Amino acid sequence: MAGTIPLARKLGLKPGHVVVVLGKPPAGFVKALALPDGARLYQRLRPGPIDVLVYFVDRVAELERRFANLTGRMHPDGGLWVAWPKQASRRPTDLTEDVIRRIGLAGGLVDNKVCAIDDVWSGLRLVVRTENRDAVAYRAEPPLSVRKRRATQPPRRV
Repeated sequence: MAGTIPLARKLGLKPGHVVVVLGKPPAGFVKALALPDGARLYQRLRPGPIDVLVYFVDRVAELERRFANLTGRMHPDGGLWVAWPKQASRRPTDLTEDVIRRIGLAGGLVDNKVCAIDDVWSGLRLVVRTENRDAVAYRAEPPLSVRKRRATQPPRRV
């Protein structure tokens, strides 16, 4: 099969996905996504669950500052694409694939895919480990019985 792989396919976008793009994406990135049917795109962080989050960042400190907030909005089966400038782009950055991977591991995520977004940006996909997804789903949205109990019971004094 000759040609390039469509960006939406590289990023794993599927019909019905909630997609959030943050940071400063390159000109034409959003248009190049060509979202699948029913997928919704936002350019601001929104309440979860988010299926695919693409975060363009060029500083370690900025990624570390926002990491917990971003991953806390992810669907347990979703992914966070951290996009950083390629070394060959000569764009100033202190991020590398290894640094992003270490930040992800420290936050309980693993990387499972890397791709070229364009001539300047690369992306590393971070996901929740398969064996931890049930726990993350519970953290994001506890069962209805727990939510009802929390809402109706007064706080316990210790």
